[in-house]
Amino acid sequence: MNPVIAGAAETDEVGRLPGHSTMELHLEAARNALADAGMTKDDIDGIATVGTPGPIQVAHALGITPSWLDGTGVGGSSFLFHVRHAAAAIRAGLCRTVLITHGESGRSRIGAPRFSTAPDSLMGQFEMPYGVMGPTTTFTLTALRYMKEFGLTHEQLAEVAVAQRRWAHLNPRAMHRDLITVDDVLASRIVAYPFHLLECCLVTDGGGALVVTSEDLARRDDPVYLLGSGEAMDSPMISQMEDFTTAKGFRLSGEAAFAEAGISHDDVDHLMVYDAFAHVPIYGLEDLGFVKRGEAGAFIAEGHTSPGGRLPLNTNGGGLSYTHTGMYGMFAIQEAVRQLRGEAAAQVPGVEVSVVLGNGGMFASAATLVLSNRLP
Repeated sequence: MNPVIAGAAETDEVGRLPGHSTMELHLEAARNALADAGMTKDDIDGIATVGTPGPIQVAHALGITPSWLDGTGVGGSSFLFHVRHAAAAIRAGLCRTVLITHGESGRSRIGAPRFSTAPDSLMGQFEMPYGVMGPTTTFTLTALRYMKEFGLTHEQLAEVAVAQRRWAHLNPRAMHRDLITVDDVLASRIVAYPFHLLECCLVTDGGGALVVTSEDLARRDDPVYLLGSGEAMDSPMISQMEDFTTAKGFRLSGEAAFAEAGISHDDVDHLMVYDAFAHVPIYGLEDLGFVKRGEAGAFIAEGHTSPGGRLPLNTNGGGLSYTHTGMYGMFAIQEAVRQLRGEAAAQVPGVEVSVVLGNGGMFASAATLVLSNRLP
């Protein structure tokens, strides 16, 4: 029984959507994904999502009583976990067809929960008192150590944003499409050293949904196969990572996914790496094994991940230029599916294998999916 992504779609728009509540984003994405799959809600017997609303609330709103639910919440990588878990549940006979939904009013905050960190939590006790609070100040710890250890320059870090804007320039749905230069990035205001504004992810509204089922139940003639997957963790606190210059979760989840899929790096035509900040794709390239430690900055600066490069990366523009609602992993999967179907705005010729790497929290969780439009 081969698990496949049989439907994939985002909300009608992404960006600024003050007229949509969080629940509306979930439901609009679900409606679009079901239509894309040629299915209805009556075909669904499994639901997965993260946050508020959760799977019970989404299922109720859709009028579904599922036999399998997954509310795994590990940050922005959660949706990759959901794909992996859905495939396992289908193989085990626990359900037949799973709807995975995402909706987040990250910018407009309509129906979104409040941001809060309990003062008695680990972060509340051991990081926040020292001014380390939220992504902009936590991710700086890893970026600065990496720059010190490997000599990554500000110009090379800026090149990540420049490369991804080249892809966004080709994508009509991207929030920011104007081409930028390294000088533009370095001239944008400092948010938290060493990050300039253009090296930080967007804050947007939007959502997406996936329909995961078995190949025999898929109604499209171009299903996307899940060849391999992996999930892993590092530390709940960035200050307690074993090594600030590498993401253990990236490495372990990638190794598991590549082993299950039985592929090598040479088989990969397309790559999506979660990019909350400009240094995260650098870690992804190295921890997945595409380049050696300390070499990813130069690799990107040389144009290898840009349009026409030998390893197309974040071809929708990524969280830096396309959209970033707060939990970005759903949108990385969506772009991989589009590339494998040949439907992407910035389509890469001949994509047969796409790898998606998700990050949750500040390198706390990670998941990797190996997707293909064919079976080996």
